Amino acid sequence: MLLFRVSAVSPTLARWGQRSHRGGGLLAHRAVSFSSSRCRGVSSGEGSAQPAEAGSAKALYRDTVLLPRTEFPMKLTGQKLLDRELQIQQESGFADLYSWQRQRKAKKEFCLHDGPPYANGDPHVGHALNKILKDIRNRFELLRGRQVHYIPGWDCHGLPIELKALGELGTTGLSPMQIRQKAREFAEKAIGRQKAAFQRWGVMADWEQCYYTFDGTFEAAQLKVFQEMHSKGLIYQDYKPVFWSPSSRTALAEAELEYNPEHVSRAIYATFPLIKLPPKIASEEGLDSVSVLVWTTQPWTIPANQAVCYMPNAQYSLVKRADDSQLLLVVTERTASLAALLGTELQSVGSFTGSQLEGGICKHPTIPDKQVPLLPANHVTMGKGTGLVHTAPAHGMDDYSVASQFKLSVECMVDEDGKFTELAGPELQNLSVMTEGTDKVISMLKECGALVLEEQCVHSYPYDWRTKKPVVIRPSKQWFINTASLKDKAKEALQKVRILPESVRGSLLAMLDRRTYWCISRQRTWGVPIPVFYHKDTGEPLINKYTVSHIAKLFKEKGSDCWWELPIETLLPPEVIKKSKAGPVSDYVRGEDVLDIWFDSGTSWAAVLEESDSRADAYVEGKDQLGGWFQSSLLTSVAVRNKAPYKSLVVHGFAVSEKGEKMSKSLGNVVDPDEVINGGKDAPAYGADVLRWWVAESNIFSEIQIGSNALNSAQDSINKLRNTLRFLLGNLQGFDPRVQAVDPKQMHYIDQYMLHLLREYSMKVTDAYSEFDSGRAIRVLQAFINRDLSSFYFSIIKDRLYCDPEDSLGRRSCQTALEEILDGVTRSIAPMLPHLAEEVYLHAPGHDKGETLFKSGWIKSSSVWRQPGLEEAVEGACAIRDSFLSSIPGKNAAQYDLTVAIEPGLLFELMESLQEEPTSTTSQLAELMMAAQVSLVSALPRDLHPDALVNHGSFLINLEGGVIREDSGYSIAVAPTSAARCPRCRRYTAKSADCLCPRCQNVVSQAH
Repeated sequence: MLLFRVSAVSPTLARWGQRSHRGGGLLAHRAVSFSSSRCRGVSSGEGSAQPAEAGSAKALYRDTVLLPRTEFPMKLTGQKLLDRELQIQQESGFADLYSWQRQRKAKKEFCLHDGPPYANGDPHVGHALNKILKDIRNRFELLRGRQVHYIPGWDCHGLPIELKALGELGTTGLSPMQIRQKAREFAEKAIGRQKAAFQRWGVMADWEQCYYTFDGTFEAAQLKVFQEMHSKGLIYQDYKPVFWSPSSRTALAEAELEYNPEHVSRAIYATFPLIKLPPKIASEEGLDSVSVLVWTTQPWTIPANQAVCYMPNAQYSLVKRADDSQLLLVVTERTASLAALLGTELQSVGSFTGSQLEGGICKHPTIPDKQVPLLPANHVTMGKGTGLVHTAPAHGMDDYSVASQFKLSVECMVDEDGKFTELAGPELQNLSVMTEGTDKVISMLKECGALVLEEQCVHSYPYDWRTKKPVVIRPSKQWFINTASLKDKAKEALQKVRILPESVRGSLLAMLDRRTYWCISRQRTWGVPIPVFYHKDTGEPLINKYTVSHIAKLFKEKGSDCWWELPIETLLPPEVIKKSKAGPVSDYVRGEDVLDIWFDSGTSWAAVLEESDSRADAYVEGKDQLGGWFQSSLLTSVAVRNKAPYKSLVVHGFAVSEKGEKMSKSLGNVVDPDEVINGGKDAPAYGADVLRWWVAESNIFSEIQIGSNALNSAQDSINKLRNTLRFLLGNLQGFDPRVQAVDPKQMHYIDQYMLHLLREYSMKVTDAYSEFDSGRAIRVLQAFINRDLSSFYFSIIKDRLYCDPEDSLGRRSCQTALEEILDGVTRSIAPMLPHLAEEVYLHAPGHDKGETLFKSGWIKSSSVWRQPGLEEAVEGACAIRDSFLSSIPGKNAAQYDLTVAIEPGLLFELMESLQEEPTSTTSQLAELMMAAQVSLVSALPRDLHPDALVNHGSFLINLEGGVIREDSGYSIAVAPTSAARCPRCRRYTAKSADCLCPRCQNVVSQAH
């Protein structure tokens, strides 16, 4: 006979259904856990249909069992995997997908603006992490029906490219155009390699329509931003200290620095004799021969000293050394630590507040006849040193502020190579300040008796991020952006920006606070030239909206090479000179500096984003961009438009080795994404989807480890997923949902319940993707597969799938649910695993050949799947099932008869909806319990089987916010079945071992 199902809902369920339309959804709260019963593995060896052994009597029925059949492979490895991924990319139109979705109509757009990777090397795992993370979100938005705006870009200018392009040749003997040509060729080759890798990883874009910062159209947009900022007075030229890289011979911005925490400096304590006492303490006795004690980690700056600074509200002490009676002025709170450091007792002979030191004058220790004042300053700290700060305005940002306030000299005695100039004197001239120059200054201090102590100091020190060598601070004439005047606006704009994770907002604001100005000029050739002309005689710059607009127009037509190629008469034509009210063109020369590459990329919003809003939905980059691209983009956008260029920021961590170490060739722990995909010396070929799974599964807001363990784990996870998908595909063989699907209301309750769970799953996974949390999406996916499908639903339905008539309502109901589950799971993994998703889609039923998943939308869940009373019915049965299975631990449920006793009430009516007859082997309740036979009664019979096991439990029904609430108790009796095992379905439902059960008799007789 056919598997029995209840076609009519009980009157109680019908009443609930009517109520739910009026009062909203229904909720059920379980007093006993039912989910554990879904998780518990149920022995399916004998209780589920298996192919019969050849040569046995059971082989008679082998061909009548509908076992799964599919051509979808369980596992793909090696070259077969690689070939299949490339074939999928080809057949499913990966290359054309972005263009297709840009042409379709969509109500909403999702814009993710690509932070341009640097075009100076091969693709690495950092690229993979960043690009795949973006692609996961873009593909998710595409599936949801939005029009995705994503234009990949490259940062093409700058010193690293110039240095690599020229190699050991250097710039000697090369013209600017020769340098630029070599740099461009190098960048183009790097872009080609990176672009090919991004495409292989499955990143969706129109790869023929990318943006490059060396394109004339981009450079023109950049100059437009420059001109607007200059017109507002935000860009200016000045002579002030900047970070200077002797190894690169150029100024650097803060974002171009790397701080080496292991840098070793020769720190010194030196004395500055006090030759004029401060007026407020001049009357004190015993103040003859007092010296101010200073500490510095940069002894080479001593010759440039212009003052010694104190903290006005700090307490200072005059101390006498016990070993040589020398009188030293130091801050009081550092006295004890200084005594320990100097190895002698320091006896206090007087104390003063900092403000009492005003007006004191010291003698410079190494420059005869030079006097330096004692000056108040708020940057003096007490954590280290003496509380009195040696101040060299040419070589310190804080020192320069003091010089500006007190009109001190900012004379520079260090050249572009980091060597002392003749201003430093013949003893120091041409010595490198960081090496032999430091040695000589310390020697000079020792000779004049000013050196008190020298020590090795390990501290964090700025290095050139390109050459990996230390920088110095020196003044030079540069172009700057006045970021101090933009900070408040930038902070206000950031309040409207969502930041993930929110914890990095503080770092972003702190970096903004530290940046008072931004040096944007570079003394190099490979970059966008600053569009300024200088008067030959006066050096005065000629730059205004007319000159810059004209240059921008030329750049758009010809590219920035024309700055060097065209005659100055073309760059500065008569009409521009006239509007500028300038002298003849022969009075001017073109400038030689180029713009900081952070200004290049920081203006990308102006060149790339759509005009309608010009704000991206998201910028997604690593945490190093907090002081880089995120900040430069914010400052330029706020300067020009008073708003941030992004609505949200997603800040991810770095890829590190499995030991958590930074990747380094010297450590041999670099993971090459090309080898991950295609295999290497000792590594298998994992393919692109494994690399993508690694990204998706990681906690992107911390450091992300990669290595063989992580990749093998990703591969195992994908193979398990393939196995689940293969089971679904195999059981959908010959099923066409377009004509054979069962209406949800006619489906078995367990099948309807699975659609309900699928709907919940789809909402959870949608939320996870919306939060850039694909790791959570994977956890939700794995929980759904392991708990709800593999351990629960699949084990229950095998009998119905394999042994019911092929076209029966019960089997088609199950296949309808399986097809929806397959479709939902496949779509849910598609953003992460596009190759696997499209491969499944090629095998899946219900669509025409040539259709692709990414052109057919997101998970199609329906509100119809959430039916009143359905959840309570199945989960109530699950609670009973839990009690049943716990009564027979480790035993095969199919070998037992189950009696369920429930007093009349809601729970009894729910169970009646799953089984109308008092006793059944084929009811939906029997299927759920996986028992041989289930009896549903209002009280346990007295004549129970002598071996029966009795158990009790309860299930709390809580409907409509407590309007309907009932805690229903139940009892169960479990006894070994007296029925024999059916030779076809292997359930214990036959009268004798050589006889088919009634259901199988019916199926076999119909087949013949």
